[in-house]
Amino acid sequence: MTIEARALARRAIPLIDLTDLSDTCSPEAAEALARRALALPLRPAALCIWPQYVGQTHALLAGSPVKLATVVNFPEGGEDVERVVTDTQEALGDGADEIDLVLPWRAFLEGRRDVARGMIEAVTECLPADSLLKVILETGELRDPGHIADASRLAIEGGAHFIKTSTGKTAVSATPEAARAMLTCIRDSGRPVGFKASGGLRTIDDAALYLSLADEIMGPGWVSPRTFRFGASSLLDPLVAALGDGVIPA
Repeated sequence: MTIEARALARRAIPLIDLTDLSDTCSPEAAEALARRALALPLRPAALCIWPQYVGQTHALLAGSPVKLATVVNFPEGGEDVERVVTDTQEALGDGADEIDLVLPWRAFLEGRRDVARGMIEAVTECLPADSLLKVILETGELRDPGHIADASRLAIEGGAHFIKTSTGKTAVSATPEAARAMLTCIRDSGRPVGFKASGGLRTIDDAALYLSLADEIMGPGWVSPRTFRFGASSLLDPLVAALGDGVIPA
């Protein structure tokens, strides 16, 4: 691997939310994912798993710098605020550090933006000060850059700590166009909000593209695990290989 690829890998691996939100995830798979995160030559930012596996995974990650994330209102993006708040509180009680909340994007597109804002605000209110809320916009369904920008502003104003492109469960996930719209809204907001690209990122070139967009729009010193994440576990193998020893932990 080239020096440039190695440097990119060292930059990108600590930004990954190592994720298993597959339909086949199991207690054993969640445990294996946690052990892989702890065995990597560079630690990822977080592990992101289904809520039912948070308790067991919290115990495995105890004492490590790897944060524990889970999802609510996922992947449908429904409108049941009470249920979402209950799910959030249960996940926090089980040890989650970060909550990835799907925006009620259908309500948003139908013009019922108070529904979308109300859910974000309700979840924000039940988070402890040291937890993070990532709002998933489902940009592949919003499609229009104007809608993506409006949803970004709504999420930021509602209290999101991160805005995230996608669930990875739709035909279109992260795109550079969506990323540009979202990063521009973050910059223009003047608030300390992060960006997460999720779904469809698989190569070193993909990682380089989104990092270059962040550097261009937010400035070269902005990217860190507190401001930028990749929700794309398929990136991990090529990035680890690029470190130069050719070893990809199992």
